Amino acid sequence: MPHGKGVWDLLASQEKIKIKTISLNLHYGDFHALGDVTMDIHERSITAIIGPSGCGKSSLLRIFNRMNDLIPISRVSGEVLLDGVPIYDSAMDVVELRKKVGMVFQKPNVFPMSIYENIVIGPKSHGISNKTRLAEIVEKSLSQVALWDELKDDLHKPGLSLSAGEQQRLCIARAVATEPDVILMDESCSALDPESTMKIEELMKELVMDYTIIIVTHNMEQAVRVSDMSAFMMLDENRVGTLHEYGPTIEMFTTPKSKITENYITGRFG
Repeated sequence: MPHGKGVWDLLASQEKIKIKTISLNLHYGDFHALGDVTMDIHERSITAIIGPSGCGKSSLLRIFNRMNDLIPISRVSGEVLLDGVPIYDSAMDVVELRKKVGMVFQKPNVFPMSIYENIVIGPKSHGISNKTRLAEIVEKSLSQVALWDELKDDLHKPGLSLSAGEQQRLCIARAVATEPDVILMDESCSALDPESTMKIEELMKELVMDYTIIIVTHNMEQAVRVSDMSAFMMLDENRVGTLHEYGPTIEMFTTPKSKITENYITGRFG
């Protein structure tokens, strides 16, 4: 069942488009970063956003939880709907939105505090203070990222004492601790060794049973291994980031619709 509450549940349907964009445009001042992006992202699926550097992949990802709001010169037009609710509406509670749409960054951004405090910081900020409840959240979140058995006796160790791969899994645990609907992952394996990358990929496959996951990746093999859908972005003739092709990953990588897509996924450019 969806993790949302109230109006979000009422608007949710069984056959589910989780996020919809309609003629989405993003400007940074006079710079047109994204142009007319229209796509449907389905619930409990993994969507990979791929494309050459500078085509707006990360900018698109950050639109989904309004991280671009932190850039004063950014401006979004068009529509972005989460469960049918326009997230750029003036009535949208951005704090509530970011509770529903969690973010995991390229490099592990573990906070300089204990493993326990890294995980409970989100739930505490949303008003949960009961110690028993917080302990349950910590156990559930670490179990979801396969770290509970390793860390249950070391919860008060600094999070920064963990290996890079463990730190990234801790960041994912922190993201799921607020019970989001969507997890955004911005090249979350690019700084990791192959073994840690494999663990994160296996984790994605398990988490998608409960969450909608959207990843940005330069790793074509990773997109094939983990994603259900792929969105190929590129710059148009005006250097604006556009959605060139979008569809089931297996179809895009076996029978791409355009020669440009084929050239990119086979390494001929990008």
